[in-house]
Amino acid sequence: MILRTIVRGSAVVRRGAPASRVALASLISNRSFSSSSPTHYQRSLPDSSEKETIVKLLYNIGSRKEVEQYLRHFSSVESHQFAVIKVGGAVISDDLHTLASSLTFLNRVGLYPIVVHGAGPQLNVLLEKAGVVPDYIDGIRITDERTLAVARRVFQEENLKLVEALEALGTRARPINGGVFTAEYLDKDKYKLVGKITHVNRALIESSLSAGALPILTSLAETVDGQILNVNADVAAGELASVLEPLKIVYLNEKGGLFHGETKEKIDVINLDEEYDALMKEPWVKYGTKLKIREIHDLLMRLPRTSSVSIISAEHLHKELFTHSGAGTLIRRGHKIFKHSGLGSLDRDRIRILMTEQDPDVASGATSVASYLKTLESETVSLYGDSGYEILAVVKAPTGESASGYNVPFLDKFISTKTALLNNVTDNVWTSLKKDHSQLAWVVNSSDANQAWYFERAHGSYSDSGKTLFWYGVEDLDVVKELVAKFVANARAAAAGTVPISKLNVKDSSESSASIGSQTRSYSTKALRTPAFRATAIKSGSSSRRAYSTSSAAPTKVGIIGARGYTGRELMALIDGHPDLTISHVSSRELVGKPLVFEGQQPDADSRNVIYSNLSPADLPKHDDVKVWVLALPNGVSRPYVEQLDASGSKAVIVDLSADHRFVCVDTKAALAESPKSWVYGLPELYGSRHLLQGALRISNPGCYATGSQVALAPLVKAGLVRSSYCGPTVFGVSGYSGAGTTPSPKNDIKVLSDNLLPYALTDHIHEREISHQLTRLSGQTGSGGAISAAFVPHVGQFFRGISLTVSAPLFVGEDGTAGSAAELRALYRQMYTGDRLIRVLPEGVIPEVKAISGKHGVEVGGFKLHSGGKRVVVVATIDNLLKGAATQAVQNINLALGLDEYTGIPVDPAADGESI
Repeated sequence: MILRTIVRGSAVVRRGAPASRVALASLISNRSFSSSSPTHYQRSLPDSSEKETIVKLLYNIGSRKEVEQYLRHFSSVESHQFAVIKVGGAVISDDLHTLASSLTFLNRVGLYPIVVHGAGPQLNVLLEKAGVVPDYIDGIRITDERTLAVARRVFQEENLKLVEALEALGTRARPINGGVFTAEYLDKDKYKLVGKITHVNRALIESSLSAGALPILTSLAETVDGQILNVNADVAAGELASVLEPLKIVYLNEKGGLFHGETKEKIDVINLDEEYDALMKEPWVKYGTKLKIREIHDLLMRLPRTSSVSIISAEHLHKELFTHSGAGTLIRRGHKIFKHSGLGSLDRDRIRILMTEQDPDVASGATSVASYLKTLESETVSLYGDSGYEILAVVKAPTGESASGYNVPFLDKFISTKTALLNNVTDNVWTSLKKDHSQLAWVVNSSDANQAWYFERAHGSYSDSGKTLFWYGVEDLDVVKELVAKFVANARAAAAGTVPISKLNVKDSSESSASIGSQTRSYSTKALRTPAFRATAIKSGSSSRRAYSTSSAAPTKVGIIGARGYTGRELMALIDGHPDLTISHVSSRELVGKPLVFEGQQPDADSRNVIYSNLSPADLPKHDDVKVWVLALPNGVSRPYVEQLDASGSKAVIVDLSADHRFVCVDTKAALAESPKSWVYGLPELYGSRHLLQGALRISNPGCYATGSQVALAPLVKAGLVRSSYCGPTVFGVSGYSGAGTTPSPKNDIKVLSDNLLPYALTDHIHEREISHQLTRLSGQTGSGGAISAAFVPHVGQFFRGISLTVSAPLFVGEDGTAGSAAELRALYRQMYTGDRLIRVLPEGVIPEVKAISGKHGVEVGGFKLHSGGKRVVVVATIDNLLKGAATQAVQNINLALGLDEYTGIPVDPAADGESI
């Protein structure tokens, strides 16, 4: 039994952070780097031991768990979607070394921020020396020819200063003083040479990132006629973010955040959906502050809800990005929160769905939804949630006077979906609870995965008999003693099985425990922060917050439709060994009534007793405990299953292994937010799909040939070497006969295939269309645009499993040039697939073989033979058609959709990271 009282403060954080900053700066600054030509850019991969050291140093400013969560989160998207960082001119002039060290630190852990900088203070100094008086209208600098001439020189000098500071620390950086922003006159008569951005050219940025260099941009723009125009750096950063849709938009300034105009305290968090209207009415929000908040609001309204803005100093950038507590001001969209007294105006059906899916008391049978809701009708309660019914908190008022004459409200229920967690709704609701209740008590199981989350929000706690009592705001020790005494009596009675655990000041007949609703999906993508902005006093320097976990001992149930085939068998074997998934239903007409067993098992050895059934489309919605449905069906068969689940309002994840939905997938988080049941293309390593797959409900698993072909061609397309205006690539594919399925045909007849190679579908194969369609998407993302037409010719060999793909790609290199050397082409692949643990780029000249990939879970790419003319390259890729070509990729996608680590349950060689599987 432990009685704990927490003394609030942040002294430990303040003492620890400077030491970590000094250590990081020392590691970065004191390292020796070899010199290299400034005009030849090749991506410099972070040294693994150095990266490990830096990550360990990060543990000094935050827990290992939160640091690794953010690293995974930021690494889950394409390089250009990590962060756009706007640097104020004063930061460059006054804190250049710290800025360069902070950016170098990000680069050392494998991240590539895009930097846009201003130079306002420097420009003012030079204008004053030149006798030019700065003039502004509506906060916009009037820019005449003389001012612009000085501005161009200042921007170039400051840009080069930052680039050279980065290069001195061994960080590749590329100065980009123009060519990115196209603009028209904002109002030529009023502002003169000031621009309004109309287009962002991503090619220069992509080129820099492809070369492994940080793009360092000025905010100068050009008209279509070549006239240079001045653009505010904040505006330029916002326009850039609108196009790239990064996870983070960071504004670096010397103040390190946004400050309350009356209390002078730094604002920790602003949740725009909840607070924007009230905030803009505050008397201190005016002039530049109001303009800044409005611009950030308008920007985030255009971006996916996962994007957020941070205002921070260069010195504390790493703490802001890699800890839950942060160090500056975080601005995010958030969610609207409601509060109701009683159930009267709430949608009971939606509450029922939420409790059925997320409440552990309902799942364990300790109570039913109906009986719990009935108890609320006769009690005084306050209910908190969001408009989407993704979270529910129930606070019960005291039922009688205690001996001390003091009552404490009791948090009876706090349950949340993964969606609410990832969008920080849990923290927003908690903030509302604290605003309305100066004191609160609650009880959870001592084994609850969210214990740390609760400890951070409590002022005291007491544990007994497998339960933990928490409270905050209770300062009277007599009241604490009374709370503890009642808690102990009820906890011990519950442990002895004599009465249910009581809710302290709730009648002993109460049925459900006040434990936070755990889920079967673990936390992986975003974290919670400290309480949000209030119009009254706001305290900075709060202690570090731990992430609210949604993990649970109960694995997520998965149902498989079409489980008889080779792919179905591999998928079931992977799920059977997965720590967070379990097979609940398997459907196969041919195997109805038989027990599910795996190779080497007898029927009675399967402890789960899963029996094959024959589920119709109408049967699926009846099994609402199944959170993932995998449709391992032939092309053209999945539609009725999807329609039935959609019609029922099911929130289950659907993974379709057929080609039925591969051509209707969305490309952006914004599109997915507008239509959550849109389809997402499930190739995590390409197209920014990791970002889209997180929380996705409808996933189209790519084809086996198509996966290997895209992996083999994507780096060339991204580099602009394979284009629509040029001859398309040719893919010669040979698959083992398992790819032909289990239905007898010449393509899986051993006698036909013996000493033979069988071509088929010589034109218009579905994977030919898929390869072309997806690579055209990538071409559009990189700016080269136009449709890429790949020719694909499949064959069946006499081996059982595995695919070999020989890809011949004509290269777009201009009239006189070449594409470089084979080594340089291979470097494109290493660069693109660094961090992808299921893709192995072989050494130059080594050709992958089918026998080496059979039974493995990734893709091997090699060959890289450049034609003597320098304008055609041959690349070879191999893939196991049943694993990464189907089952393994499905598990990857399921993991991402459920918020698990992408590689959970997938056997991966620890050495794999774009180098070996």
